Amino acid sequence: MADVDDIGDALTLLAETGDPISMYAAGSREVMLGRILSVDPELPHFVMELNVGETLPPGSVTFVAWLRNAKLQFRLSDPAWRPVPGKPTQIPMTFPEVCDVLNRRASARLETPLGANFMASFVMSGNPYELALYDFSLGGVGMRCAKRDAKGLLRGRKLQDVRLELGPETVIVTDLEVRLTRAYRSFLLGEQLHVGCKFINMAPEMEGEIASLLDKMINTQRRR
Repeated sequence: MADVDDIGDALTLLAETGDPISMYAAGSREVMLGRILSVDPELPHFVMELNVGETLPPGSVTFVAWLRNAKLQFRLSDPAWRPVPGKPTQIPMTFPEVCDVLNRRASARLETPLGANFMASFVMSGNPYELALYDFSLGGVGMRCAKRDAKGLLRGRKLQDVRLELGPETVIVTDLEVRLTRAYRSFLLGEQLHVGCKFINMAPEMEGEIASLLDKMINTQRRR
């Protein structure tokens, strides 16, 4: 992706959703986390807000984020990342000249609509869990919760008999496998954890039910 308007649209979408951005300094595998606070396509620049306690070392930094059903990656460099005066976690940055779009997901994910009841409920090791659904697709679901509520949700963990409430009319029970966990900070909710899960042992009729719901919600969004 090299068109400045396309890059601006992608950064604006990330700012609107508040999705976490992973940052890697050159020569380091340690991840730093933040989010895009605002975008000004006219300059063009954007403001990256780092999680509390994070600092960007001088030099090259690689930025990685999920954008809809693909991974977005770009690199920026600065000899001294200067924050907004009086706001040490907010750093103005210019648009990258090019963004790589990588690892497109096998099935598109749809974010759950605001104000609707999309929840996942299950019991693990005798403890009940109830997590909000962030998105879902034919391949799996994304859940989010406070870090303190995510005990035991480790990568590779199998979750059995998960009750998924997919809106007011659809409830399914299925097994899930935790595939990734990613921390981010919400202005309203504080430190949160995104838990990405894959459907396992799913019956064909249940897959068809999810596909029908996805089509219905996508068509509703297009009409708006």
